[in-house]
Amino acid sequence: MNDAIFSQIDFGPIKEFLQDDNVTDIEYNNGGQIYIKTLDKGVYRVERPEINNTLIEKLAFQCSNVMGKSFNMAHPFLDAESAELRLNFIHESIATNGIAVTIRKTPAKIRLNKDKLLNEKYVTENLLDFLITCVKGHCNIIVSGETGSGKTELVKFLASHTAENEKLITIEDTLELHLDRIYPHRSIVAMKTNNIADYADVLVTCMRQNPRWILLSEVRSAEAVMSVRNSISSGHCILSTIHSDRAANIPMRMYSLLESNLDIDQFLKSIHRYVQIGIHVKGYMSAELQRFQREIVEVCEFYVDDNNEAKTNVIFRKNIDGTMTYNNPTKYIRQILGAQGIIIKDNLFVEHNQNDETFDSSTPSESATTKENNVNETVDAFNSENNINPINKNPAPTINNVAPAANTAAQVQMVNSQPNITSQNVMPNITNPVSQNNVNNSEFNFNDSVDNL
Repeated sequence: MNDAIFSQIDFGPIKEFLQDDNVTDIEYNNGGQIYIKTLDKGVYRVERPEINNTLIEKLAFQCSNVMGKSFNMAHPFLDAESAELRLNFIHESIATNGIAVTIRKTPAKIRLNKDKLLNEKYVTENLLDFLITCVKGHCNIIVSGETGSGKTELVKFLASHTAENEKLITIEDTLELHLDRIYPHRSIVAMKTNNIADYADVLVTCMRQNPRWILLSEVRSAEAVMSVRNSISSGHCILSTIHSDRAANIPMRMYSLLESNLDIDQFLKSIHRYVQIGIHVKGYMSAELQRFQREIVEVCEFYVDDNNEAKTNVIFRKNIDGTMTYNNPTKYIRQILGAQGIIIKDNLFVEHNQNDETFDSSTPSESATTKENNVNETVDAFNSENNINPINKNPAPTINNVAPAANTAAQVQMVNSQPNITSQNVMPNITNPVSQNNVNNSEFNFNDSVDNL
């Protein structure tokens, strides 16, 4: 849409929301219901009696004239966009409870910065530093999330950490990134698909422009998926977004968009091989913070291991109870970053990690609780082999308490000679009463087993 003409459109009382930087979305439907979405409060209803069906119909008529399109029963849908606004109208012949419109603001600014991200608990500092390092190391990154969760804003923030001398090309079907306006001094080509030039045509031209980075505003069609796949396999770096329920499902979500009979294993391996990082962003009303909260809840690393198997490593995950789980990046992404002269520590997030060769994010790194369970299983096996059946597992009869005192034959004798080492210490809570001879025999067999160990 021509911005000069668009600026002359009369928005009436809606203009107050358009001028508020805190407002991101404006919705009108159901015969007069107005909902707005803000950065701090999320979605809530406002009362504006002067905003009614008549005003919205007038606005739609103005937009249709500027766009050179019809908006009536024969053409019940209308999309209009300017440099910083995107509008979608639904005619009352389709929306039976009255005309409806959604206005999305796409300002040419980067709302996010490091201090804001940390102060609003959007991400932890060590994870943010890692993601910035991945951008500087030319990793391919795809951000997932629901509508309105802040995917595009995060992509714009990450793109701001690309090198000044690296050429960027943005490919969009609706204008949202505006990097050419944010960084007018940089080498940036902003391309928009339309009925004449689709993703395939734009991508061919894009390759001839010799970019370092390709930014797709959103992967939402089979055409866009193939564009991503072809661009990253040709050695270009990519930043993009996609609708997905979690970061780990990004490759499968891309496959579902294809709607073709392409071999699933082959496709998933190609995505795991060329897309290094997946990020999932979530937006919700936080009861703890008493405001609308956007945050990164999952970061995944995709790779193909030495056995040619597609693997996913969940580097970070925020669980439902608020706890955070970390895993170290594998050797595969360390090698990619190392090729760019960027070295990261093996134990970047946790002190110990599973072996890089067999590491899979579906099983988090072994904890102290897991180790304790393994010890208990060993003790249970020992008791079973020696017919020791305690009713409850007290510390007294376990290997941890007895075995350390019996490292040598001399120590075994010393243990046997101590008067307080009785059947009650070795075998507490015997299920059935037994004779003293049976108790002595069990004690002798137990000490022999300790000596053998």
